[in-house]
Amino acid sequence: MNLFKLVFTLVFLLTAVDATGQVAPKPRISTVRLADVRMRDVCILADETTKTYYAVSSTFVPATEGRGRPAVRAYTSKDLLTWEGPHLIFQTPTDFWDGANIRGIWAPELISYKGKYYLFATFDTDSKLPEQWRNWLPRVKRSTQVLVSDSPLGPFKPFHNHSTLPVDMMTLDGTLTTEDGIPYMVYCHEWVQIKDGTVELIQLKDDLSETVGEPVHLFNGSDASWNRKQPQYSCYVTDGPYLYRTKTGKLLMIWSGFGTGGYTIGVAVSTSGKLRGPWTQQAQPLFAEDGGHGMIFKRFDGQLMLVFHQPNKTVERARLFELEDTGDMLRIKAPFPTAGRG
Repeated sequence: MNLFKLVFTLVFLLTAVDATGQVAPKPRISTVRLADVRMRDVCILADETTKTYYAVSSTFVPATEGRGRPAVRAYTSKDLLTWEGPHLIFQTPTDFWDGANIRGIWAPELISYKGKYYLFATFDTDSKLPEQWRNWLPRVKRSTQVLVSDSPLGPFKPFHNHSTLPVDMMTLDGTLTTEDGIPYMVYCHEWVQIKDGTVELIQLKDDLSETVGEPVHLFNGSDASWNRKQPQYSCYVTDGPYLYRTKTGKLLMIWSGFGTGGYTIGVAVSTSGKLRGPWTQQAQPLFAEDGGHGMIFKRFDGQLMLVFHQPNKTVERARLFELEDTGDMLRIKAPFPTAGRG
């Protein structure tokens, strides 16, 4: 191999061409512990097909000039202790949402469903909406979109060039659930738009490509006695819903707001056992020490696990705990060892 071919090969291996034809740096893959990686709104998929754990969170692809492009990365593990990554599984195309300036991706959730893999990701723009309220935050386009791939490591592609959830709602943190064989998205209606944040439900098509019908209101952030108004704008926050059915058939939902100890994970209970509720709020949070946006998964040995980020600041780290399903409620048992240099 001559020198020109050698250089060309090395450049090709260290770079990747994205959906817009631009060349973006390929991340250097290394072995890490989760405690050494800054991660917010982390999701872990325990994929039975590959017998691999996938931890996903948002990131940025470096730009040659200006701000980097929002993206989603994944780390892989066989034992939850040692991880390899980052693997870049999605990066926002430049023409995404008709060229709206996407300034961040929030809470990507990786899902295995009927032979394919999906990302439910919230895209945040700085594109101002025409309506604006006095003495209020600037309102922007912000919503959850469904992306699909044949592989958990992507590349993931959107079904449409607009949000999956209704475009006239500020929404975030969509998650997938099913009832009677029908897929639904549970998500939050943003407190920035309505002051008292809500959790809502909407049906999806079988391939998860679009919504069906209108949203159904489940509950408000103010319904939880532990949730405190945010003093700056007197609002109740709702974040990160995730549903779980106990061994006795109770339908629970963990979700996050702000309690006396900072970011907090609470538990809602459907008294009917159905998605439409009615929903009541447990008085005591599941976790109340400035950590939140949790999700639940099972280890390959059957142990129930909870993952969330803590603290809710600029040094967020993934925290893993073993969970106990009592049949009536969830109880945190013990932390899982993710400690490292961080």
